[in-house]
Amino acid sequence: MPPSGKSSADRSAKAAFIIKWVASVMQILGYTAIGFDLTPWNAYLFLGGVGGWLIVGVLWNDRGLMLIHAVALVVDLSSP
Repeated sequence: MPPSGKSSADRSAKAAFIIKWVASVMQILGYTAIGFDLTPWNAYLFLGGVGGWLIVGVLWNDRGLMLIHAVALVVDLSSP
């Protein structure tokens, strides 16, 4: 066991928990920014949220989450 007393699985689960909530809040704020016509903030918030959920998909080894968020990330980055 690592010196900190926590396994790497515990640290990974905690990181995923924090990232998924931060990413969710960022996406909600992105929707809010669209409603208030706050361009380019809406795009920045969506990029952060989608990127965060992509990381969570990797941590959970969830191919569905990885696929949908990788596609969304590519679309977001390629739009003008």
